[in-house]
Amino acid sequence: MAAKTALLADPLYREHLLGRQHPERPERCDAVLAAFQQAGLLDRTVRVAPRAATEEEMLLCHTRDYLRIAQHDVEAGYSSLTTGDTDVTANSWEVARQAAGGVLNAVDAVLTGQARNAFCAVRPPGHHATPNRGMGFCLLNNIAIGARYAQQKHGVERVLIVDWDVHHGNGTQDIFYSDPTVFFFSTHQWPLYPGTGRADETGAGPAQGTKMNFPFPAGSGRKQILGAVEHSLDPAAAHFRPDLVMISAGFDSREGDLLGGFTLTDRDFTDLTHAVMHMAERHAGSRVVSVLEGGYTLSGLASAAVAHVTALTQEQLHQPRP
Repeated sequence: MAAKTALLADPLYREHLLGRQHPERPERCDAVLAAFQQAGLLDRTVRVAPRAATEEEMLLCHTRDYLRIAQHDVEAGYSSLTTGDTDVTANSWEVARQAAGGVLNAVDAVLTGQARNAFCAVRPPGHHATPNRGMGFCLLNNIAIGARYAQQKHGVERVLIVDWDVHHGNGTQDIFYSDPTVFFFSTHQWPLYPGTGRADETGAGPAQGTKMNFPFPAGSGRKQILGAVEHSLDPAAAHFRPDLVMISAGFDSREGDLLGGFTLTDRDFTDLTHAVMHMAERHAGSRVVSVLEGGYTLSGLASAAVAHVTALTQEQLHQPRP
């Protein structure tokens, strides 16, 4: 088994919204990369190159009409998408395609054995983008495209997506709501944007029971979120038996974030990461692809991302402490 963690991080991801005052700002990339450098993680990971997702790859999760609208809005110079609350600048469509395509390169690296797992420090984020709508700072659903691509190109049968962003990943859930081959698990603050993710949203038709939502009030933290992973997701994953595990790694669930009211600490992100890695070790050949979503207080985003990637690089996993 490859011992390395693959890292997707590139200066081009800071070009989206350059010069715009916005919580989802280019400095998020700078903060994460500087923290990785200081922690020595750049020397302990193998780099993955970005690339533009093709139209065929984007169509795995989005409608052709939506892709045309989003591209038009950006190229026409609009300040935001007409489909929702997502600011754009002149190069946002190209950067979004490079984020999605870079995630596909990370999927390739993990599923061909070049790396054991991967972290993708991309922006714009993706988990709010639905098949036909960009919203919530998101243009393309990076993690959903990655999951479908893993199935189509690499023959992966079942994918588990773990979303610990403080906001519900409504776009990811929408894309897979009737699909029993993708298990979607989310912990998120309630009430909070986008207002979805009730506990009774569990999937439709043959996918009933493969969507698992845990809405928690502001102030929730380790007990609730790690508890949901250990006591609810762990047995569900044992039943589902994923071939690949993916993480929507939103660090806006960390204490002190600008846009969230959860209280997770860096240690909690370490233990969450190890808990998910244990599931992947038991069921998916240790294959994990993690994709950055939210995280808007720069210092907290940086330290939480370091805790997460440090955990990914560790081969000897510990069980989370109480």
